[in-house]
Amino acid sequence: MPRFSQITVIGNAHASAHVLDLAERAGEALGRLGTIITGGRGGIMEAVSRGAKRAGALTIGILPGSDFEDVNPYLDVVLPAGIGFARNMPNVLAGDVVVAIGGASGTLNEMTYAWMFGKPIVALTGAGGWSERLAGQKIDDRRADEILRADSIEQLEKTVRKLLAQP
Repeated sequence: MPRFSQITVIGNAHASAHVLDLAERAGEALGRLGTIITGGRGGIMEAVSRGAKRAGALTIGILPGSDFEDVNPYLDVVLPAGIGFARNMPNVLAGDVVVAIGGASGTLNEMTYAWMFGKPIVALTGAGGWSERLAGQKIDDRRADEILRADSIEQLEKTVRKLLAQP
């Protein structure tokens, strides 16, 4: 039996109402395509998980801490990593595709891990942060491709669907 597609979504722990709405709508669209993996906490991670649950997706949170506290209520599976920000690496490695929405330094760290490990990265614009700054760019010359740019939820869903080779 083939496994479910896994989409890691990264972004700010704190964001404006506009960005949280964008993230929730992205989560719903991406939730139609597979399992959603986030850092499991608040902000964009919670908004994406809420939208994904509305679409009926399985949601997983990989936490930096060692317990089950400080998680968002929209997770089906909670994995306490106990390794702080080092959890950013398994977070992006768990996804077939990595989607960035907004983002501060933690998101930048995850984007660079995804880049180094050859994961396709899609940056949703309209949320500011590192996703906005790196959309359509290369982080360095180790890869021939670039971070894919999605300027709408529809374009994001279409791009991720294509990367996952889904009809």
